[in-house]
Amino acid sequence: MKMNIPLIKKIKSPLLRYAILLVLSSFVGIAIFITSIYFGIWGNIPNKKELSNFQYQEASEVFTADSVLIGKYYLNDRQPVTFKAFPTHLINALVAIEDQRFYEHAGIDITSLFRVGVKTVLLGNESSGGGSTITQQLAKNLYPRRDRVPTNIVVNKIKEMIIANRLEQMYSKDEILTHYLNTISFGDNALGIESASLKFFNTRTKDLTLPQAATLIGMLKATYGYNPRIFPDKSTIRRNLVLSAMKANNLLEEAEWKKATNTRLELEYRDYDYNSGLAPYFREEVRKQLQKWTKKQNNDGTELNIYTSGLKIYTTLNYKMQQMAEAAMKEHMSKLQESFEKSYGKNAPWLINNDLIMKKVRQTNAYINYKNDGLKHNQIIDSLKAHKRKMTFSSWKGDEEKIASTIDSIQHYMKFLNTGSLSLDPNTGEVLTWIGGIDFKHYKFDHISQSKRQVGSTFKPIVYTAALENGITPCTYFSAQEVKYNNLEGWSPSNAGEKDETYLNYSMEKGLSNSVNTIAVKVLEKIGIENVLAQAKKMGIKEKLPSLPSLALGTGEIKITELAQAYTSYLNEGKSTEPYLIKTITTKNDSVLAQFEPKKSENQAFSKENGEIMIEMMKATVNSGTASRIRKNYGLTNDIAGKTGTTQNNKDAWFVALSPKLLHLTWVGLDQHEIGFSNTSLGQGANAALPMYALLLQKMNKEKNFKNITTATFPKPSETVLEMLNCDPIKRDGFFKRLFKNPNKTKRKNFNN
Repeated sequence: MKMNIPLIKKIKSPLLRYAILLVLSSFVGIAIFITSIYFGIWGNIPNKKELSNFQYQEASEVFTADSVLIGKYYLNDRQPVTFKAFPTHLINALVAIEDQRFYEHAGIDITSLFRVGVKTVLLGNESSGGGSTITQQLAKNLYPRRDRVPTNIVVNKIKEMIIANRLEQMYSKDEILTHYLNTISFGDNALGIESASLKFFNTRTKDLTLPQAATLIGMLKATYGYNPRIFPDKSTIRRNLVLSAMKANNLLEEAEWKKATNTRLELEYRDYDYNSGLAPYFREEVRKQLQKWTKKQNNDGTELNIYTSGLKIYTTLNYKMQQMAEAAMKEHMSKLQESFEKSYGKNAPWLINNDLIMKKVRQTNAYINYKNDGLKHNQIIDSLKAHKRKMTFSSWKGDEEKIASTIDSIQHYMKFLNTGSLSLDPNTGEVLTWIGGIDFKHYKFDHISQSKRQVGSTFKPIVYTAALENGITPCTYFSAQEVKYNNLEGWSPSNAGEKDETYLNYSMEKGLSNSVNTIAVKVLEKIGIENVLAQAKKMGIKEKLPSLPSLALGTGEIKITELAQAYTSYLNEGKSTEPYLIKTITTKNDSVLAQFEPKKSENQAFSKENGEIMIEMMKATVNSGTASRIRKNYGLTNDIAGKTGTTQNNKDAWFVALSPKLLHLTWVGLDQHEIGFSNTSLGQGANAALPMYALLLQKMNKEKNFKNITTATFPKPSETVLEMLNCDPIKRDGFFKRLFKNPNKTKRKNFNN
């Protein structure tokens, strides 16, 4: 610089000398400024080593048994794909609209920078576009701008140029495009082209059509403003602009351009949201099991994270069957809820039972916070009633906006019936459908994996199985007469209905098919409670059950999964199978990390002959007993065995359906244990739970894909079994026995066990 000073001094005009000095000083200042950024004085710039090791946080994907993507676990919704997955028209669209000289520059497009400098800065023409190349945008994706204050904009731009230049030195153009399309945000929490393709069009990147690809690329200028879900018209205009840019750059033929621009925008939006979508309760249970699995793996030295490792989880769920099961649930539960509310009318517990309402109110955060502030109960209630705000009340008829209080909300939601419904392959234990409740968004509690409820009469087959195993034949008769047990504080189990059964004696088959309570208790009394408990354990029941005579009526609280396991033994020659949800876990590159196999009991819980007898007895339940509406009301002729169940005070309704290749269980009740159905006809298992299975089976019968399940038949029982069941279902007491029985007087005795 010193060498030039004499030359400058020779210039006669002082103004020109000062101008030249100013320009030279500016260049020197800019050079020093850029150098200071390069060497990290304005913040660290990743070196080549760091740029070669960056990794994406990748979402894990959940698939059904038939490989349909139903959910994701993620911090960032991203599934990276390789360059081979990009259709040519996707790359052409990106380059045409975002960076026309992408294949010519080395990360910085000087021509574009000059254009922006002249048109945008000097002339104020905002339509001239930006000067950032795809490589610069990739730099910004990988290292987002932390500060948005105006003084840092220039620093950030120069940093991105330096990073872009380094990226161009390290990666090929194809690799840069791959990294860019895997990191760019498309809005709606979709990071990367694969997530966006699945979210907006329910298709993989490799299968994107030209209009679809142009739509997604068009979003990059403004992911909200050109979101096709929110602004379809603006998105279509932007898509057509992308297509025109492709045509102008000779990347699209005239005929292709015309066809694509005239194509109507059609979305198949799939929001892989935690609260919505298919099988949310199932996905949550899979997540819990995955967490346990990854924790165990990581203890052995691996580093797996279900939210960032890009795992692929292949489950046992049948996509189509789950869809039909959810449709059947909504169809039945919406009608049942309406009948349930009508049955109570103005005397509904959620309206008039103040103790029950206050119990729920005291559990709310609002009540607890007021109490911590020193307010008394009456003051808190007054405050809660007075504080009303806009709320969304959900119901089967749809969402409704209301101005309401916390107490109003509690009363609204505590009235809803809930459900747990499970279908599985009885031979393998593979879960085919899983419905843990009516609405995951509002009721996170899973009634399959978390709930333990009294199982009612669905426990009776276990009692009868124990009886057969202990030598009681199916044609053994038991009196249906009600008994009051002196040594059980006068406990007197009775039967549903008003029919006088004082003089009737039922065979085991009739007692089970008609679910006669008095007979179930007498069968248990004859063989002993301990034998029944032992039988339950052999069949897979792990819960501690009450060692009481009421066990015969299903007063034990059991999870649906355990009850299902017990019933699988009837379809596996006495060997129970444990339900399971996950078949295979792989890496993002499909390397198998774990495979899970069926867990079938090695021990036989009962003889093959007794298993055949129990199936025949439960067939009678469907053909002529408490579950006969399957035949009468729903016209189903499939080979089905089953058992209904209703607990005390109509609080739990159950139905278990057995067929050779499908086991289905349904529970219906309220989370608020104090509330039951208002009457037995409404709340019995045959009315409240059975229809969910019947509606599902009706749908399955119409689908050819389920023919192997719906047309399956039970093996014909042996001649010995048929002979053992060959007896009159009911025997009436003889004349002299009737003569000495008083039908108006309850028999009293001690329970002998």
